[in-house]
Amino acid sequence: MKVFLTGGTGFVGSEVRRQLVAAGHNVRVLVREGSESKLAVTENVEIHSGDVTDAVSLIGALNGCDAVIHLVGIIREFPGRGVTFRKIHVEGTGNMLTAAEEHGVQRFLHMSSNCTRERGSSEYHRTKWQAEERIRDSILDWTIFRPSVIFGPGSEFVGMLAELIRRIPVVPVIGDGQYRMQPVARQQVAASFVRALEMPETISETYHLGGGESYSYDEILDLTARALGQEKVTKAHQPLLIIKPMIRLMQGCDHFPITNDQLTMLVEGNVCDTRDWVQAFGLAPLSYAEGVEGCFQNSS
Repeated sequence: MKVFLTGGTGFVGSEVRRQLVAAGHNVRVLVREGSESKLAVTENVEIHSGDVTDAVSLIGALNGCDAVIHLVGIIREFPGRGVTFRKIHVEGTGNMLTAAEEHGVQRFLHMSSNCTRERGSSEYHRTKWQAEERIRDSILDWTIFRPSVIFGPGSEFVGMLAELIRRIPVVPVIGDGQYRMQPVARQQVAASFVRALEMPETISETYHLGGGESYSYDEILDLTARALGQEKVTKAHQPLLIIKPMIRLMQGCDHFPITNDQLTMLVEGNVCDTRDWVQAFGLAPLSYAEGVEGCFQNSS
């Protein structure tokens, strides 16, 4: 099968690409012009220069392809650069759907996000829902995956926690640290996309992907510390009443580490019911406690 892959140079996309090739598929990866060096072209991998937000760049892109795996998404907007949730999630997905329909590519696998809903508390989740609606309204054979926080080697989430633990003797925690998360292993997310290509029973289905257990944010910090060889983390909990006004004031600065949208998503938690996913794919979800150590095995 020849698969057109968006987001193929990213954290999840690189593992999807690896597993596609290992499964014997050929992969055409959409890469923005100037970013070709991020991807090594091999016997089963080719590059198409383009951008999901540029419909013209997708003309002819899917010729000869049998399926699309659409992973592109952002977790933070930069409106001054024209990078917004609506442009990437909604318009970009719409462009990919149109390209698939015009090229006669019927199979369309999409990565959404857990907690996505029509009246979500964040613009991130609302635009993810709007993208899903466009997919559900299409004529394609679609499957939607909604993963929780994804972890694995190279994870920004795990890397950020590790950096805090290594460098700061007392780690600041937003709020009470009791909001719960259910991190899911990148390898299992990628495997689900690859296997679904040849599972017609997954057509028109939406799956929630989460790890084997959920944890409070405080517990995730402690598990990460143990993976780094530390016994525990000394934490300083910061009241939301103090943190929220500061974030609203500073979020316009590109280098400020968190936005109001991200804060909202963080404290509402990120857990899910994985039973449909587990049953369909016959897997045992890896927990963060079982898998976090592997995130550091190749680190210096």
